[in-house]
Amino acid sequence: MSHTKKAIVIGAGIAGLASAIRLSVQGFEVSVFEKNNYPGGKLSEFKLDGFQFDAGPSLFTQPENIEELFSLAGEPIEEFFQYQSLPISFKYFYDDGTVINAYTNNQAFAEELESKTGEKKERLLTYLEGSKKLYQNIAGLFLNNSLHQIKTLFSPGVAKAIATLRRKYLFKSMHELNAAHFTQPHTIQIFDRFATYNGSNPFQAPGMLSLIPHLELNQGTFYPKGGMISITNALYKLALKKGIRFHFSEPIERIIVNENKAVGVVVNRKNIFANIVVSNMDVYFTYQRLLLDHSSATEVLKQERSSSALIFYWGMDHSFPELELHNIFFTKDYQAEFESLFKSKKAYADPTIYVNITCKIEPGLQAPMGKENWFVMVNAPANMGQDWLQFRAQYRAAIIEKLHKILGVDLEAMIQVEEVLDPVIIESRTDSYMGSLYGTSSNSKMAAFLRHPNFSKKIKNLYFVGGSVHPGGGIPLCLKSASIMSKMVAKDFKEK
Repeated sequence: MSHTKKAIVIGAGIAGLASAIRLSVQGFEVSVFEKNNYPGGKLSEFKLDGFQFDAGPSLFTQPENIEELFSLAGEPIEEFFQYQSLPISFKYFYDDGTVINAYTNNQAFAEELESKTGEKKERLLTYLEGSKKLYQNIAGLFLNNSLHQIKTLFSPGVAKAIATLRRKYLFKSMHELNAAHFTQPHTIQIFDRFATYNGSNPFQAPGMLSLIPHLELNQGTFYPKGGMISITNALYKLALKKGIRFHFSEPIERIIVNENKAVGVVVNRKNIFANIVVSNMDVYFTYQRLLLDHSSATEVLKQERSSSALIFYWGMDHSFPELELHNIFFTKDYQAEFESLFKSKKAYADPTIYVNITCKIEPGLQAPMGKENWFVMVNAPANMGQDWLQFRAQYRAAIIEKLHKILGVDLEAMIQVEEVLDPVIIESRTDSYMGSLYGTSSNSKMAAFLRHPNFSKKIKNLYFVGGSVHPGGGIPLCLKSASIMSKMVAKDFKEK
């Protein structure tokens, strides 16, 4: 009779939690080591003077990724987690006074675009149908499997997938594709924005990214009861129920490699051995710090880093009935904003602003009645040693000026409490190199194939998950990285 297989997961971020659950279901005894004193990584929360804020990701799509984990674990999801669908995904505001509701009902959204901008309804419906087909034919294959194993490239679905792939998705940028399809600048800007979902530039990223709107507009946008932190809480409770052991405030010092095989980790100067090691830490730091493999770390840096973010958490002494859960206030010149993000890497004078207000869905729970919890985010360049105190001041002033102009209120006077998150703090808390939210950007046609694989080509029994590796950043893709990894482990450890 064989001994229990042991697995060590480095990092209790969302991909680390999902990995631990999947490995436990496969029969591994799982230990998770986390340098912070809480689970969730970027998907965390904090409270400030009666206001509750989700600290990181704020958009919830593809709940089936979470449902799958509960199904695999044989536990009823409703005892851990509830969510609801939203009629409006985003509310968009423009400097010229135009306001557009992006309804999750495609017909309603098409009518909204036509009435507000003159964009013909058929254009939206055709685009979303194309986005759906692209996702169904391509994404299912590439987001659920490794791109770094020959068997994927020769699997039955690949020939069909490639046959459905039109040249425009590969050879046009996302912006070129959108500009060729839509006629109105307001619509083009809405669909260019989806490149930011993986920290990329729509003027460089391939048209392939036009599959992203399918998740939000065709499949639906959702809100988890209790805020985004409830995703972390649900997976953490499920992991505990499956007997997974968590070691908080215990950073890994080194991965132990013997004869090109990962055999454990060093924690608090003690050796802890396991059959496999899964790193949910940024792949750059995994090589640099835990493996002391500087050449592999340098190789990772050949890929352009994704953008980061600057976030202001504001407790507002006022309520705004004209705002929704998700709100976007667009810049006048999107191309100039992306040039600033990826080329000059400076603060931009007229940033696009995202305002998330969870108390819109659960009044009185996350902010006192009559007040609102604002999560205010602008895209920011990755950290390269810029003066972030100066950037904070510049962005804060720009945000207040823009929102004052559009909403017509003295916003600054309404800010009751404030907290700030910048790329330097993001890196220190979550070990995301340079504060990049999504690891590498997708600003090239081959970006998907250049992302780091979910396994080590040099070290056996070492696997990688999370936003810095395939298939990418954001909650859905991080959860898929855990699925891909677990399939590899199942195959590698299949009893002969």
